[in-house]
Amino acid sequence: MQTEAIGEDKPERRLHPWSWLFVLVQQLKQFLVPLVALLVFGGSGGPGGFWAGIGPLIAVGVLVVISVLQYFTYRYRIGRDGLSIRDGWLHRSLREIPYSRIHNVVLHQTVLHRLFGVAEVRLESAGGQKPEAQMRVLRLDEALALESLIKHRGQAPDADAPAMQADSLLSLPTSEVIRLGLVSNRGMIVMAAAFGAAWQAFPDQMLANYFERFARQLFGYASHLQYGWITTAAAAVALLLLAAALLRLLSVLLALVQYHGFRLSEEQRRLTVERGLLSKLRTSVARRRIQAWTLHEGFLQRLLKRRNLRIDTAVAEQQGQNDQRALKELAPIATPETCDALIQHLLPQAQWPRSEWTALPARVWWRLFLPTLVFIGILTLALTFYFQTVWGLLPLLWLPWSAYAAIQQARRAGYAVDDRLVAIRGGWWSRYWRFAEIDKLQALRLTRSPMDRRMGTASLWLDTAGAGGFAPPLQMRFLPEAEARTLYSQLSQALARRRMRW
Repeated sequence: MQTEAIGEDKPERRLHPWSWLFVLVQQLKQFLVPLVALLVFGGSGGPGGFWAGIGPLIAVGVLVVISVLQYFTYRYRIGRDGLSIRDGWLHRSLREIPYSRIHNVVLHQTVLHRLFGVAEVRLESAGGQKPEAQMRVLRLDEALALESLIKHRGQAPDADAPAMQADSLLSLPTSEVIRLGLVSNRGMIVMAAAFGAAWQAFPDQMLANYFERFARQLFGYASHLQYGWITTAAAAVALLLLAAALLRLLSVLLALVQYHGFRLSEEQRRLTVERGLLSKLRTSVARRRIQAWTLHEGFLQRLLKRRNLRIDTAVAEQQGQNDQRALKELAPIATPETCDALIQHLLPQAQWPRSEWTALPARVWWRLFLPTLVFIGILTLALTFYFQTVWGLLPLLWLPWSAYAAIQQARRAGYAVDDRLVAIRGGWWSRYWRFAEIDKLQALRLTRSPMDRRMGTASLWLDTAGAGGFAPPLQMRFLPEAEARTLYSQLSQALARRRMRW
């Protein structure tokens, strides 16, 4: 029996009746800090104190009205080839979104969503600075039906056809999630973000006075104990170790909240990731939308024999923020063999892992060491001029370690190119492998700095869609000029003969 296409004569639909509440919650998150600051620091007497007390209530009332208006003015229609979305009251808009344009579907459920049995749906494409559509919120069954519809490109599943089961590619047990928390720095990142938010929300003098009082009490108490310097140093080290342990514990808790129940599955050449303990997240992307791959292992991961596998996809990136809901990690933590097996399954025609790498000349280590040498030299001069003692020479102690690290990085750096894949590797203390299909390359750039022209070297930069700012660049640095130009010509001819796929 043939599948029945979804017709274009379906009536317009509204969001869930409680959608205004979720829109209000989202808006309150954005204005929470200004409202609290107005309420706390707005003053207590006179007209200013009156408006400081009544102002937040007026602001919340306005946000409620805006949220309710959005519910009554937001409509969507499911058509044969795409979605039609109409919204706005004074400023009205109508968007036609073809199914072929939608690259990524995200279903997000917070604890509040789960209580109401709803989900937020976000449809992402390869262009723009925001999603094609963001529906807050739909009933969970409607959200899942819409996700299935987009996966099948507007074709309703045949009721008589057997249901296709998604193939599970990777599942993380709780023990692996705990390892992920131990090797990550999520706790430190959260603490730094909390400190930055507090610094912005509260007056600088208030925080300075608080830390000054805390330091005086701490050192005043320590001075009364009359311990020797060895005991004091041991106590300081113990406090640092305790702080590090607490940060690791916080990282483990955050990893459990974010990655509990992680499952990577595949259905009809589309990858789906489900994860989350309190807030459930389900996001999917077609395999052909993957633009580049990154394998990474830090020092702690190497001790545990684990790696991380991330991807870049051709979807819209939220401007100015690191969106945690996008599908970026195929394997947050896994053994090297598991990561290699995933790559071999998803890129069956590519040869991975690579057995042969073209290494960089060993003498390029000093090019990696040079920026550190210049920085340490300037810092040493500044500290020596300021302190007028030998203590200003302490930064020079870092140079032997930095030189050793540069030598090791130069020994590991390399690249590999064939008719299917271009790959680079780098790092030493923290190692990475980054690669992309040649069909996904969008730009090549051969650069030569004044130092390169003097030394007879060049660097080749490769660009793909969706490359994130935190991923290592796909570049081959400090190659001999003849080698770089030959490689540039080889890749240029390959790109000219092939059609770019993204």
